[in-house]
Amino acid sequence: MPIHTITLDNGSEFADFKGIEEDLETTVYFADPHSPWQRGLNENTNDIIRFFFPKGTDFSLVDENELIKVIHLINSRPRKCLDFLSPLDFISKKCCT
Repeated sequence: MPIHTITLDNGSEFADFKGIEEDLETTVYFADPHSPWQRGLNENTNDIIRFFFPKGTDFSLVDENELIKVIHLINSRPRKCLDFLSPLDFISKKCCT
């Protein structure tokens, strides 16, 4: 599936954004500082993650098997924006049909 655009925050971890654009054949945009509404999917995903791991969780102490279970639960959860398919179902329908 093509990735049309990506919107990132201004963290130094994205210094190689040109490489990301090249590798994924997409355009990278940067959100304005203190403007979380410009990264809606990211903020929504953070809220879902916080359900399982409260803010301040030290992820170096989280068991890898627990993390894998949570990732599966998140990716199996139906989403309104995907016409009530889960991300796993959506990808399998779009990529494999």
